[in-house]
Amino acid sequence: MHAIPDLSAAAWRKSSHSNDDQGACVEVADGFPGFVPVRDSKDPSVGCLVVSAGSWGFLMTSLRG
Repeated sequence: MHAIPDLSAAAWRKSSHSNDDQGACVEVADGFPGFVPVRDSKDPSVGCLVVSAGSWGFLMTSLRG
């Protein structure tokens, strides 16, 4: 099991597919080797999901078709 990285200073960036009318907005934070933190930009206080970089890559590849 891996330790969850400290995300207190994470620089979040919004997905390029998010829109500006408060629709589905996903943010990710870069700079965490081996991990990809993901959160809902509309309610960041809820927390985030931290997935392995490999799982994130598989998801992105799958979504691109």
